[in-house]
Amino acid sequence: MSEEKKLPAEGGEEYSLNDDRRVRVLSPGRLVLQRFLRNRLAIVGMVMLIVMFVFSFIGGLLIPYGQAEQFYTYTYMNKEYVGVTRNDSLRFLAAEGREFGSLPQAQFILATETGKTEFSYKEADYRLADEGNDFYSIYSGGDLVAMAFKDIVYTSDGMPELGFAVKHAALKALASGESAFSAPDAGTYTLDGDHNILKDGVEVGYISRFVVQSKENGVVITRDFKERLEDALDAGETVFAYTAPDAPEGETNEYSITYDAGAQVWSVNQATKTYVYDMYGRPSAAHPLGTDGTGMDMLTRLMYGGRVSLVIGFIVVIIEVVLGVVMGGISGYFGGWVDNLIMRIVDIFYCIPSTPILIILGAAMDSLQVDPQIRMLYLMLLLGFLGWPSVARMVRGQILSLREQEFMTATEATGLRVPRRIFKHLVPNVIPQLIVISTMGLGSVILTEATLSFLGLGVKFPFASWGNIISDVNNSFVMTNYWFIWIPAGICLLITVLGFNFVGDGLRDAFDPKMKR
Repeated sequence: MSEEKKLPAEGGEEYSLNDDRRVRVLSPGRLVLQRFLRNRLAIVGMVMLIVMFVFSFIGGLLIPYGQAEQFYTYTYMNKEYVGVTRNDSLRFLAAEGREFGSLPQAQFILATETGKTEFSYKEADYRLADEGNDFYSIYSGGDLVAMAFKDIVYTSDGMPELGFAVKHAALKALASGESAFSAPDAGTYTLDGDHNILKDGVEVGYISRFVVQSKENGVVITRDFKERLEDALDAGETVFAYTAPDAPEGETNEYSITYDAGAQVWSVNQATKTYVYDMYGRPSAAHPLGTDGTGMDMLTRLMYGGRVSLVIGFIVVIIEVVLGVVMGGISGYFGGWVDNLIMRIVDIFYCIPSTPILIILGAAMDSLQVDPQIRMLYLMLLLGFLGWPSVARMVRGQILSLREQEFMTATEATGLRVPRRIFKHLVPNVIPQLIVISTMGLGSVILTEATLSFLGLGVKFPFASWGNIISDVNNSFVMTNYWFIWIPAGICLLITVLGFNFVGDGLRDAFDPKMKR
């Protein structure tokens, strides 16, 4: 055996050609990985994606709340308790057994405006008597049939309802300044300085021009409350406190008064303790990012929303890749009329206005009240079905160049079936480009889903997505005062899309050594 040839090396050492210390030759996969790891921006993108995946999928398992769990709190809310008007128009009341409808009332008003004391309606003659103080008695054939008044006679709490005769006599006594009056078959009454109607020293009614109407069914407004309210209105107060006679010691209710000049109505509002949704709750220990407009924990919604957005993105991209590889592979391999047919189909899909179609279908699903889970499935299928043409064109272009290579001639010579040639020998050579286009397309799909959800056409309640979380900011007040509703979701969306774009750029540079690194 001839003597081995020695090669000089730096430092005076010599190595033989069969020495164990040889230069390593990296495999293609390790070479791609090495190039990827050298790209700092790609590593940053990978870290961003890992953080968002951990946040969305693991964080949702650790947090104690559900994505549709609502929280409640006690708060004081101003509710309209009563409405108050000052009666400045004439009211009418017919005597027992008599009728005095709207048409004779209109004739009466016309007569008073023209200074007449008599008027007729349906062959009946009426005579009006001005008793003073905006009070009129109306007679027909010598009998009292009705009265017109602005001061209203109320029955005191717990007393029998006062009849027409008593009310007429009371108003007549008030107009004439008398302190006592009598009514047929009702006895004698007295009228004190506060316009209280007394019988045998017991208050049975009172006279007032204020009309107080309760805004809640079943609530009885007491005389004491009405008097305190009238005093507050006469004094021009905007806030007053009232303690009911039978209320426990120290229990006082506060009311606020607002006046609507157009309707000439006072609204009396009461602050009541109400158990309501914890809407737009500020960040706290229990809710680090606060709560949304329906009382749901925002951090929980962000985690589950990220899970939905990422899953939709991956499934849509998988649908696009599968359809694109099948159609593009067949088109590129066979060529001819098959290629022309598939490419014309691709052209048709490119001409489809995807956004109007998504809006129309979203509105249709709203009207049909499609289940949110089924709706989400339809959304993924539709986005995937509309997005495969770009993948098909890329695969076709790659296969058109690969099918003329020597290894494809060898596959034909060995008699391999056509499907095996396409999916075993051609498609694997396109995988690097597929990985790049899929990674960069994920960000676009997530943005599309977020846009549709923001417009109310995508993911629906109770499911959360970053898009429909941001859609809660439907007015400038919420946007400017409740930053914790939309900024975190926007940041999550930004980080995820940037991460996919950084990783996609890194993979493109790693697979193609000609690219600038």
